[in-house]
Amino acid sequence: MRPAAGAGGVYGEAGGSARPGPMAAVFLVTLYEYSPLFYITVVFVCFLVTSGLVLGWFGLGVPVILRNSEETESSTGVLKKRMRQVKNPFGLEITHPATASVTKGITLTPDCLEDCILTCYWGCSVQKLHEALQKHVYCFRIKTPQALEDALYSEYLYRQQYFIKKNDKEEKYCQLPEDAQVVDFGPVPRSRYPLIALLTLADEEDREVYDIVSMVAVIHIPDESYRLSCRILYQYLLLAEGQYHDLKQLFMSANSTAPSSSDTSPAERSTDRSLLEKAGLAEDEPELHEENSKDCVVCQNGTVNWVLLPCRHACLCDGCIKYFQQCPMCRQFVQESFPLCSKKEQDEDESTHILQDVLPGRVF
Repeated sequence: MRPAAGAGGVYGEAGGSARPGPMAAVFLVTLYEYSPLFYITVVFVCFLVTSGLVLGWFGLGVPVILRNSEETESSTGVLKKRMRQVKNPFGLEITHPATASVTKGITLTPDCLEDCILTCYWGCSVQKLHEALQKHVYCFRIKTPQALEDALYSEYLYRQQYFIKKNDKEEKYCQLPEDAQVVDFGPVPRSRYPLIALLTLADEEDREVYDIVSMVAVIHIPDESYRLSCRILYQYLLLAEGQYHDLKQLFMSANSTAPSSSDTSPAERSTDRSLLEKAGLAEDEPELHEENSKDCVVCQNGTVNWVLLPCRHACLCDGCIKYFQQCPMCRQFVQESFPLCSKKEQDEDESTHILQDVLPGRVF
């Protein structure tokens, strides 16, 4: 009988080690009975976690694809940029850019609201020019040609100066002297700009009236080493308070009558862009297929009035701006926007449209 007892003892120990088996079975049976409540709880927890991740990533500005049309219309996330009206007394245009070169010179047409002084600096140092802009902010105001020359430390090859009468659009011809013996400014990247044009107010009293006291235009002129077509690369407006603004071109959805668009073949435009990319001056902007009207690209009824930032596309009217958080032309998310003209100005003259960001006498 002892072996049986021994076997029973062994069986008893085996039964003791198998106790978790019935407990697991009881748990599975209980889970099966309450499975609907369990699955509902799991789904609810997953929903809370997903909602927390979405709100944590986007904040309150949930993308348009997650909103319905009524919510998008009522609460748009696009910020309207506060605009300050400032009258720009300076205007400058390159006349006959196709014929301009370092050896043949360039023709400039200033258009100013007051008597001004046009000063042209050939072969100006790139580093010294940008240092001069910083000095305008932190040291002294560049209101006169002498102030800019002091900031440049005479780091230029040749200087020409003209007196511009009020509202006089007379062409001014600028050219390097023959004894300078300069046919190009070397390969890219360059240490000197071909030409810097400075416009300043001639009358000291006018400098106290206008917020903008001077304008600096960086002009590229083709030469033997770098045959990019003549154009204004940068324009800086210097304010009396010590700031300066870098003017940017707006991309309109309307026809353009600019000479650079009509007089330049597609092959030349492609070559110019490749040269700009080589010099690091090309912008990542899509080439626009301009349309035959100045109407909104969405509804085709309203007049284009809103500029979208940072892409600078002017393509929406007052009615459609509230529906878009992405530019309808390039699909870039809109961070800010501003109107070209106020509602009051539209009511006064509905036929007037702003085609450029800054023109003489125009507010921006």
